[in-house]
Amino acid sequence: MVSRVIPVDPFDLVIFGGTGDLARRKILPGLFRRFVAGQMPPEAQVVGAARSEMDDAGYRDFVREAIVEFAGPLSDDGTQVDGFLERVSYVAIDAKGEAGWDALRTKMRGDLVHAFYFSVAPALFGDIAERLHLHGLAGDESRIVVEKPFGKDLDSAKALNATLAEHFHEHQIYRIDHYLGKETVQNLMAVRFGNVLFEPLWNAQYVDHIQITVAETVGVGGRGSYYDQSGAMRDMVQNHLMQLLCLIAMEPPAKFEPDAVRDEKLKVIRALEPVEPHHIVRGQYDKTVDSVGYREDVENPRSFTESFLALKLHISNWRWAGTPFYLRTGKKLRARTSEIVVVFKDAPHSIFGADAGRHRNVLAIRLQPNEGMTLDVTIKEPGPGGMRLVDVPLDMTFADALGPEAEQATEAYERLIMDVIRGNQTLFMRGDEVEAAWAWTDPIIAGWTARSDVPKPYEQGGTGPEDSLMLMHRDGRRWRELKT
Repeated sequence: MVSRVIPVDPFDLVIFGGTGDLARRKILPGLFRRFVAGQMPPEAQVVGAARSEMDDAGYRDFVREAIVEFAGPLSDDGTQVDGFLERVSYVAIDAKGEAGWDALRTKMRGDLVHAFYFSVAPALFGDIAERLHLHGLAGDESRIVVEKPFGKDLDSAKALNATLAEHFHEHQIYRIDHYLGKETVQNLMAVRFGNVLFEPLWNAQYVDHIQITVAETVGVGGRGSYYDQSGAMRDMVQNHLMQLLCLIAMEPPAKFEPDAVRDEKLKVIRALEPVEPHHIVRGQYDKTVDSVGYREDVENPRSFTESFLALKLHISNWRWAGTPFYLRTGKKLRARTSEIVVVFKDAPHSIFGADAGRHRNVLAIRLQPNEGMTLDVTIKEPGPGGMRLVDVPLDMTFADALGPEAEQATEAYERLIMDVIRGNQTLFMRGDEVEAAWAWTDPIIAGWTARSDVPKPYEQGGTGPEDSLMLMHRDGRRWRELKT
């Protein structure tokens, strides 16, 4: 099954931080894949902008290496690689000074869409926005893409929103969360709002609880200094998991339009109840014989920053009153898994007797790996011997159901960048949405800081601290298994 590719209008895309890791791993290979797919028009150009002194030829060599390393088999076609590189150029620029801005302005062409990707440290967002405005690059067709972290608390998020608002309108600001670009995340909305089967059951009357898990097998790696100032709450929960929570819990928007969708997401965040201390589990991965622990990774022997976080949440509205949402995320866990699990309630009465056991319908939405969905349904086990019930999955792994190309067709960054060019903000966060998320997050962080809570150590390659299991066990529930 081949997806339809709709070309976008001609554009100029400037990547600030064009020699950085994100540009090398995701942005540039993603743009190349869109070029091969026929989505980039001939008039499109990509401009790398960074501090390094480099000419166009040198930057094209950098881009070629990035494509070969990260673009997969498509990079084997030298003609396609050369064709993409013809659209690539470079400007050495000082984000906090004046060097390079005149050269950048001369590259911008006519009335095309001008997109500026801020793939830089958040401390530079305001400086770049200000200089784009001062040098006449903040026109009506200009758009800026802002990477997370968008602030570190409510006050800093408000300050950054105010700074960007001085130079750009809200409809020009694209706060990117790559989780929203994943195929399965968007399919979540299709499943909910495109099928009469689920939406009537999508409420506290029929749903027992919902689990959202984002587990990683890696540690903090080379991000130790950043991560130790952020932790799992700021790095993952406040943005990625919050967005997944909003999509699973929001009311149906009137239309699939940017502000209609984001209005409903905002209502979910504002309906979140404060989290009780006994509904919070923080952890740090411990050292082993073969691997250093979290504190060694971040080179801070007295760190109280969490590398694991589990929360039990409630949403105060008619749809979800009384239904718990369990969120967990962590590093150095057993498996790399991102999934949303909707556990429906037991049938109100079993006609099969006590021997039939307890059976529930479970909808599992896998974001990674092996994107897809499964729905556990109860059937009779084949064979003689009476009515023996078993749960079996109705499996819709994208690669199996729609062909291998369905899983590989478009990665999150590719889709989101093309949405920027189209001017579609549906999958991007609005300023008030970001601030509402911080307004909910800040008291939780302040609470455990005031209590001097110490993260619980947990074994690498496991499922996190024992307390996170008890968070569910106290309610008679269990986390879905992390499968390797």
